[in-house]
Amino acid sequence: MSSLLDQAVDGVQALQPYAPGKPLDELEREFGIRQAVKLASNENPLGPSARVQQILREQVGQLGRYPDGNGFALKAALSAHLQVPADCLTLGNGSNDVLELVARAFLNPDRSAVFSAHAFAVYPLVTRAAGARARQVPAHDGSNGPRYGHDLAAMLAAIEADTRVVFIANPNNPTGTWAPAAELRGFLEQVPAHVVVVIDEAYFEYVDAADYPNALTWIDAFPNLLVTRTFSKAYGLAGLRVGYGVSQPELAGILNRVRQPFNVNSLAQAAAAAALQDADHLQRGVEINRQGMRQLEQGLSGLGLVFIPSAGNFISVDTGRDAGEVYTALLR
Repeated sequence: MSSLLDQAVDGVQALQPYAPGKPLDELEREFGIRQAVKLASNENPLGPSARVQQILREQVGQLGRYPDGNGFALKAALSAHLQVPADCLTLGNGSNDVLELVARAFLNPDRSAVFSAHAFAVYPLVTRAAGARARQVPAHDGSNGPRYGHDLAAMLAAIEADTRVVFIANPNNPTGTWAPAAELRGFLEQVPAHVVVVIDEAYFEYVDAADYPNALTWIDAFPNLLVTRTFSKAYGLAGLRVGYGVSQPELAGILNRVRQPFNVNSLAQAAAAAALQDADHLQRGVEINRQGMRQLEQGLSGLGLVFIPSAGNFISVDTGRDAGEVYTALLR
């Protein structure tokens, strides 16, 4: 008798579930400790601002009603904040949700997606779940670009007749590398018009590199460009799961056709709109991150450990030992 896994589509059979960071309460139960400090999920140590917390308290009494399925108020707030028309926006249950919408809308077993090695783990997950072929391109080896960074020339060469989506994380999780403006713009200019290019800017707010681009400024020039961002990181709303995509209206309209009704809950919508109004809280989090990054870089250098310069709120380091062993030791 065959198992249910045998009945699943081929792409799903080959997948392994996404492994999130261990929740604090689980960690504390497992090791019999209290006040654990969690560093595993790129979370904002400040959490939501006081303004956001007040809005959430005010909204709790409305939880008996469905959220606004179109996200009018949040789209209006984003439209004003980003200076883009509201019909260019797609809301998601985190930016991960928007990545999945892209796969559902544009990928199937007869198509492929291109992404870099050492990129965000969700790209192969959503590609293979759609039954599509995953074309993973080796990252830079350091000879002609930042080691472990996206090799855009190789990614361009990997686009074939069946390719419909290219995923680019900028900056990239988990390496912290980024593609400079001129190189990324040149890549977009060469990608065939029928291929959707997703530039994932989940860590956009943390970047201060002079050559880092704001890909939103290119939306008008490229109908096949989608830029995704999130409120989970710099805005401290990871627990509410709210992100968004920005594109030309035609692409946004396609994604909204496959978007689940009420995919962003009412508390998340209200909190995100309020977070956009609290620039001081955002800047404080960004500055704390810069200080922490300098501290980590100095400490790692002092230990003689090699790390990858990062534009995000995380840093990749070669510990010289098995990663699983180091992870377990740090937990203990």
